[in-house]
Amino acid sequence: MNAGAAVLRAARLVFMIALGLFLLPSCSKYDTLVEKDQTAQERWSNVEANLQRRAELIPNLVNTVKAAANYEKETLEKITAARASATSIKLSADDLTDPAKVKAFEEAQAKISQSAISRLLVSNENYPKLQASGQFTDLMKQLEGTENRILRAREEYNASVKDYNSELLKVSGTVVNKATGQPFKPRVFFSGSPESQAAPAVSF
Repeated sequence: MNAGAAVLRAARLVFMIALGLFLLPSCSKYDTLVEKDQTAQERWSNVEANLQRRAELIPNLVNTVKAAANYEKETLEKITAARASATSIKLSADDLTDPAKVKAFEEAQAKISQSAISRLLVSNENYPKLQASGQFTDLMKQLEGTENRILRAREEYNASVKDYNSELLKVSGTVVNKATGQPFKPRVFFSGSPESQAAPAVSF
């Protein structure tokens, strides 16, 4: 073997070692991004499940109110309309990286807590028969519990989004993302409105 061939083989070996040293941490970083992205998606599923639970409670609540009292038609119509608006907007996994779509979703969901449920809680004081309804009381307590679970699920989702976005925006995360065709995109926080930062309190 001549000296030139030996040098070439040594150079190839050095290159392969260097490439391996580069790829190993890159693969690890890619796996980390995948894991954190999946965690955020799982947390979002928890948010959706609780929002769906609230949407399912509202028709029962409206029907109970109708049966127990001659309630204000306008209030019930607003509750029904708010629910219809909220359930008509769906977010896919890709939509969670689109600020405009997330904002529209937030606003639709906020209408249920702000105008609909809050108004119902205030107005029920004028209806003794409604307050005495065990079914109404049970539904409102379920609704309050669901609102609390929505708040917790949203906080957990936002924490996972912060963790994922921070990892993605690191130099190593940016390099790996570009090298793999940028499959990862920053997620948008599900902040909610200031009024929806606390669940409505139910008291009878």
